[in-house]
Amino acid sequence: MSRTPQGQRASLDKQPHEVAAMFDGVAARYDLTNTVLSFGQDRFWRRATREALGLRPGERVLDVGAGTGVSTEELAQSGAYAVGADLSLGMLYAGKRRRPLVPLVAGDALRLPFADASFDAVTISFALRNVVDTEAALRELARVTRPGGRLVVCEFSRPVNPAFRTVYLSYLMRSLPAVARAVSSNPDAYVYLAESIQAWPDQAGLAARIGAAGWGKVAWRNLTGGIVALHRGIRP
Repeated sequence: MSRTPQGQRASLDKQPHEVAAMFDGVAARYDLTNTVLSFGQDRFWRRATREALGLRPGERVLDVGAGTGVSTEELAQSGAYAVGADLSLGMLYAGKRRRPLVPLVAGDALRLPFADASFDAVTISFALRNVVDTEAALRELARVTRPGGRLVVCEFSRPVNPAFRTVYLSYLMRSLPAVARAVSSNPDAYVYLAESIQAWPDQAGLAARIGAAGWGKVAWRNLTGGIVALHRGIRP
């Protein structure tokens, strides 16, 4: 873990205590920073995730890596009962202050505090990339999902147009940290963000990991030119 006057950032080996401490450090302005850095696309990505899950009133959905609960709140608009879980207590405290009616619990994606087959659907947005063992987390998501239940992973991916990909990678490594210094309570965390996106597998690579973890009918759809991809799967 590196330390700066602004806060902390995790290393790419993604030890849970480092990831939690890093997100504790960005909790105060996390939602605002994400909206600024994504040019407002974060709202579109949350809505697309909700629509991809196909939630119905009365269903139960788990939102892992929920942070402050802004994504959980979006899921609840479907009429489903949405529960958010996150490793960072700082993020959960910030979420409880802003969204006191949204159910949020402390939980590690590798050891979720729920019984087998508790949910009709599960989702994880921009957090699977931060888990030390991707396939173990995907298996744990399957454990808490009923047979026939749905998974949607919303995660940064690989822009499909080569020219756009070059521009995007330049933004990640040069402009994003500079913008983060202006708006984030812990700008060093966004250096980690850029590095972790570069190190993350592309669309086909993540699909293979999801299938290897036991999910069936795996498919994906690109959003914003492939900056983000929605991966879907069904619990056998």
